[in-house]
Amino acid sequence: MNLSPVTISLLLALLSPTLLFCSGDSTTVEDESPPTVCIIGSGIGGSSVAHFLRNYSASTSLYRSRILMFERHERVGGRMRTVTVSGDTFEAGGSILHPKNYHARDFVKRFNLTIRSPTAIEESSAVGIWDGKRFVFKTFGSSIKIPFVDKIVSWVNDVYLFVRYGFSLLRMSSFIEVITRINYGQSVLISGLAGAVSLAGSGGGLWSVEGGNWQMAAKLINHSDITLHLNEQIESISHLGNYYELKSTKGNSFKCDVTVVSTPLDEVDIQFSPVISIPKRELQHTHATFVRGLLNPGYFGMKSVSDVPALVGTLEDPLIPFSSISILRKYSATDMTYKIFTRQAASDSLLDELFSARTETVRIDWGAYPKYHAPEVFAPFILDDHHLYYVNAFENAASTMETSAVAGENMARLIVSRFRTKESSSPPSSDTRSCSSGLHSDM
Repeated sequence: MNLSPVTISLLLALLSPTLLFCSGDSTTVEDESPPTVCIIGSGIGGSSVAHFLRNYSASTSLYRSRILMFERHERVGGRMRTVTVSGDTFEAGGSILHPKNYHARDFVKRFNLTIRSPTAIEESSAVGIWDGKRFVFKTFGSSIKIPFVDKIVSWVNDVYLFVRYGFSLLRMSSFIEVITRINYGQSVLISGLAGAVSLAGSGGGLWSVEGGNWQMAAKLINHSDITLHLNEQIESISHLGNYYELKSTKGNSFKCDVTVVSTPLDEVDIQFSPVISIPKRELQHTHATFVRGLLNPGYFGMKSVSDVPALVGTLEDPLIPFSSISILRKYSATDMTYKIFTRQAASDSLLDELFSARTETVRIDWGAYPKYHAPEVFAPFILDDHHLYYVNAFENAASTMETSAVAGENMARLIVSRFRTKESSSPPSSDTRSCSSGLHSDM
């Protein structure tokens, strides 16, 4: 076979040691072990980090990353959880979502979850403000659940409020205080943004996920190619040069290139090496007590339980032993399920005062949100000079399911951005430089 000089030159170039070496080097880079991302906490924040990392990391080595998630409990969802009372399921943690919650709406649509609208009793317009001795404010309610009747009742309540209070209604902090006590378990002295978010949670169109809001986190986890470690409590995080070593209370050890803390550090005992510095913060504990039975009208100075509003809010007074009482489900005139919010555990003696009958009682204690103090001092989102991140620093602004999802998305963007910057600024290896120079000279 006769080969022209040009053909021989091309064959020699293709078979040259320089190009063979470059080809082998490129294969080695692609075959490097992908980075490992470790996420501590399986709530809406941590699950959102994993979800958005998968969505945004296509142009970085994070695209092929292994994601490990550690949850100290036996279930996912963090502070989203449900309880069962007499066979019925109720939200015990993060309970309500706003119609403008973009991320929550997207998750529900993306994963074919079902939106649950409030029941008629949950949407009742019968509201009362209790000062410990009497109702200082009450609205009218209606047992006839027809839209036209509801509009009339709502209109009557608006007129009644204006006739009784006039424009001074706009200055009545007691209304706002009731809302902040229900939604954040705190007084109106909380910071402004948290207060505004709390007020938004008192509007109309509120919803939840049928079967439990925790399903949003579960779906995000299931669709993000995650290795989930349940009942695995992380007790230490150590930065060892190019990686982090996580150790659990089970004696297991994990090597991570990126570590994301997505659980409040206020009440978990994780040892950091080197030691990190974050502002001291306390969590506001909310005690949610679910009671099936019948409220005692005599406690409120009433003769009939029908005279007690469906939602009883309270003013900021240390002598008032509860923040709110609301009806969740009405089975009959003498059989209902109630939800009571208190700042301390509700004792049996208190419940016996509040209720004339109790057939079932379920108590939940959860560190629901930070204790807000204006001006807020935020913890850093990056806890060291490397890749240790803290999602829950955002909670000093406001604490909701939606804001946690937003914080998770922003954290994923931050991680991807820093990885992309790191990769683009890293100098090429000596082998790559020789490869490039060889190609350049050949050309």
